Amino acid sequence: MESKQKIRKENAESGREIKHIGIAADHGGFELKVQLIATLKEAGYEVEDFGADEHVIDDDYPDFVIPLARAVAHSEVERGVAICGSGVGACVAANKVHGVRAALISDYFSAHQGVEDDDMNVMCLGGQVTGYSLSWDLVRTFLNAHFMGDERFKRRLAKVASLEKEITPL
Repeated sequence: MESKQKIRKENAESGREIKHIGIAADHGGFELKVQLIATLKEAGYEVEDFGADEHVIDDDYPDFVIPLARAVAHSEVERGVAICGSGVGACVAANKVHGVRAALISDYFSAHQGVEDDDMNVMCLGGQVTGYSLSWDLVRTFLNAHFMGDERFKRRLAKVASLEKEITPL
């Protein structure tokens, strides 16, 4: 697993194009997910769908987002897109997985800056608040961005990563 992460990191730093991504959505993001999958495949991406497989109004975003986040953390996919109604729940769930750096994205700047400075590997969208056209622009921006690797960014990420090693009492 460590070698996969090293390869992924080297590919990102070299500017290699991201091609294998994962996507997940609950009922609140189902329609947007279907649209994005079709567009991503047309654009030449290999897309792994973590569900939902059908629109079920009482499904739960963690059932789809957590497997996606684990796949990103284990380098089974290069990046992930998680969608729920607002994007907030998907973001909260994804960030519970060690090694995932997820953010709710609704603007162009954050879509690339989150990767370039913070090595964001999961983008979260609100299927009920972000339309398809903007979502596609944001996803494309996210997938084309690469971590800059500046020492100050690495230092900050190391501080955040150290929190994942702490055991927090209840």
